Amino acid sequence: MHRLRMGFSTWMMLFGLLFLYLPMAIMMLFSFNESRLVTVWGGFSTKWYAALLEDDQMLSAIWTSLRVAFGAASMAVVIGTLAAFVMVRFGKFRGHTMFGGMVTAPLVMPEVITGLSLLLLFVSMGQMLGWPSERGMTTIWIAHTTFCAAYVAIVVNGRLREMDRSVEEAAQDLGAPPVKVFFGITLPIIAPALISGWLLAFTLSLDDLVIASFVAGPGSTTLPMVVFSSVRLGISPKINALATLIILSVSLLVLLSWWYAQRVERKNRELMQQTG
Repeated sequence: MHRLRMGFSTWMMLFGLLFLYLPMAIMMLFSFNESRLVTVWGGFSTKWYAALLEDDQMLSAIWTSLRVAFGAASMAVVIGTLAAFVMVRFGKFRGHTMFGGMVTAPLVMPEVITGLSLLLLFVSMGQMLGWPSERGMTTIWIAHTTFCAAYVAIVVNGRLREMDRSVEEAAQDLGAPPVKVFFGITLPIIAPALISGWLLAFTLSLDDLVIASFVAGPGSTTLPMVVFSSVRLGISPKINALATLIILSVSLLVLLSWWYAQRVERKNRELMQQTG
């Protein structure tokens, strides 16, 4: 029974992996298709990669999405970290539960509602305050920061709750000021959570379509918006080429991270053997 159960689990795991990654492999294969029809193989060719590099609209959308994602992820880390510190380190103050609920609300709020609410906010602010005068990269950046900060707050919150505060207390007993304790002890300890939160926020911002569609303006089209509009008119092999480049870039980053982690672990193991 044990072997049968393990065999069934293995087959289900393989089926799940094939279900997830086989369509990606087929898409990567058809990015080298000569034919314009994405479902008909017409021979090997790299012309769609050259066509992608000549598409000014696509390249502009990629650059816009990267800038917005970088800015939104960076600001989300700052706001989310501050919110996590308030929830963990400030104790049970009045309104603590409401504050935590408001911070995490974007996690469960439908993106359509979030996008529509932000659109109405920006329009009202433009009429009453004169800013923003028009929707563009700034409004997209604010909108993405709003919902990405919630994800960062959850990640940092979990790290802060697991952190041993005796190290900070020992540093304070030895005369270290609070600022030095934060930058010298607390920040390095929670750094993995900050990096994870930044990467998560960057990915969410880069992938967002619904909220950006509400708050974007002329000249601030993001990559998901361009891809979605292109797919509605018919899937172009350039989309396959773009997706292949993104998959290869992410895979390369994962391999480099794995290699670096293995190298650090090997050095730590050698150091422990030398000191032991």
